[in-house]
Amino acid sequence: MSKLRLFNSLSRVVQDFEPFDPTGRKVGMYCCGPTVYDFGHIGNFRTFAFSDLTRRYLEFRGYEVTHVMNVTDVEDKIIRRVRETGKTLQEYTGNYKSAFLEDLRTLNCSSPHHLPHATDYIPAIIDLIQKLESRGIAYRAPDGSVYFSIQNYRGCGCRYGQLVNLNFDEMRVGERISSDEYAKESLADFALWKARIPEDGAVFWDSPWGQGRPGWHIECSAMSMSILGPSFDLHLGGEDLAFPHHEDEIAQSEGAGLQPPGRPFVKYWLHGAHLLVEGKKMAKSLGNFYTVRDLLDQGFQGREIRYLLLSAHYRETFNFTLEGLEAARQALSRIDECLEKLRELATQSSSEENAAPSLAASPSFVDAFTAAMDNDLNVAAGWAVVFDWVRETNRAIASLELSPMAAKARLHSWDQINSVLGLSAKLSDQAPPEVLALVEARTVAKRSRDFTRADAIRAELNHLGWLIEDTAKGPKVKRR
Repeated sequence: MSKLRLFNSLSRVVQDFEPFDPTGRKVGMYCCGPTVYDFGHIGNFRTFAFSDLTRRYLEFRGYEVTHVMNVTDVEDKIIRRVRETGKTLQEYTGNYKSAFLEDLRTLNCSSPHHLPHATDYIPAIIDLIQKLESRGIAYRAPDGSVYFSIQNYRGCGCRYGQLVNLNFDEMRVGERISSDEYAKESLADFALWKARIPEDGAVFWDSPWGQGRPGWHIECSAMSMSILGPSFDLHLGGEDLAFPHHEDEIAQSEGAGLQPPGRPFVKYWLHGAHLLVEGKKMAKSLGNFYTVRDLLDQGFQGREIRYLLLSAHYRETFNFTLEGLEAARQALSRIDECLEKLRELATQSSSEENAAPSLAASPSFVDAFTAAMDNDLNVAAGWAVVFDWVRETNRAIASLELSPMAAKARLHSWDQINSVLGLSAKLSDQAPPEVLALVEARTVAKRSRDFTRADAIRAELNHLGWLIEDTAKGPKVKRR
C-alpha cells in the first residue's frame, strides 16, 4: 500500500505523513472553526468539508484522530454586533453557534471531538500572554493593552515568516495593530490583550493588565495547546488565514518556549484554496453570496452541496455554481442507481448463500481510491476511481456477471470508500405530509379555476425540491 503524503505549507513541499506519536497511530488535528457573528457561507464550509474529509481519510487509514475545532465567540465583529443588537455576548453568539452545528450536520460532517470556545479559555490565554511577557516578547502599551513584539521575537533567534515569504525591507515595520484583522502588507506588533474601551460594553474580563479581552490570534494558540499539547501534528484552515493569523499563532506558541527541543508548534500545515462563486469572489453586493440555508431553500440537499464542495482538490481554487449543484445531483443519482441495483441483486437467493460469506472489499477499487487519496488527499482523482467503478459495476450487472455474494462484496467496498466521502443516504422519495397538503391545495385551486394560485403552489413545491406532474390518474409528485 502507498504511503500518505501531504503538501505541508511549512516546508512548501509534499512530504510523507509521520505523526509525532511513537507508535505512528495517534494524530492531533486542529482546524480553525467559525467566528459566530453570522451564518457561515459556503466558502467557510469548503474548509470545514475539507477538514472532515481529512479526518475521515486518516481514520480510514487506521489513525486515531483527536479532532479539535475552535469556536471564536469574542472578537471585533462580534463585539460590534453585540453593541448594535443590544444582546448579551452569549445570546448573540449562541444562535449562530447552533446554526453552524446544524449546517455541519446537514453536510454530514463528523462532530469534532473537542469544540472549545474562546470565552472558556480566558485563564489559559492570560497564562500564555504572561509567559510571552516573562520572555520579553510581549509588552504593555500605554493604553493597557499587551502586544507581541516582532522585533524581540526575531531577536531571540526565532523566525517570523515561516508560512509565507515576507520581505522585511518592503513591509511596514514597527507599528501596532489593535484590529484582529490587518493589512497583509503590514509587519506589525499585534494585540494579545486589548484594554477595555467604552464600545466593548459588558464584554470584558479581569486580567493582570486590567479589564479587557483577548486578541483573536492568541485564542487559537491557547485552545489548541491546552487540548493537544504544545506540539501536535496537523493544523488546517483556509489559505486566507496563513498570514497573519496562522503566522501569528506560530510566533505566539513557539515564542512561549513550551515545545520540546527540536519540535515545532505544528508539524504539518494544510491550507485550502479560495472558493469562487459564479466565477467571482463571493459578495452580497454581487448576489452570489450563499449560506448552506440559502441553497437548501432553493431545493438542494446537503449531500449535493457536500459533493460539490469536495469535487476538486483542496489546493485548487474552485468555482461553485448552481449549475454545478445540478450536476452534483446527477452524479449522485448515478451512484444511487448503481447501489440500488447492487442491493437488489444482493438480496436474491443463490447457491452461494450457504457458503462462508466473503465480504472482502474489491481490492482494485479500494486500492485505487487509496492511491489517489494518499497523493495529498486528491479527492478529484478519488471521484474518478468511484465513477470508473460505477461504470464497471453497471456493466457487470447488465451482463449478469455478478452473483449475490459478489454484489454484497461490492457494497462492502462502497461502504469503505463512503466512510471517507461521507455521502449521506439518499432522501426518501416519499413526499412528507406538508408536501402532500400542497398538492391537494393545488388540486382544489385547479378545480376552482384559480390557476394563479395553482401556479404559485407549483412554484412553492419546486422551491421545496419537488416536481409535480399531472397524469390521467391524478397529480404525481417526485423529488427534483
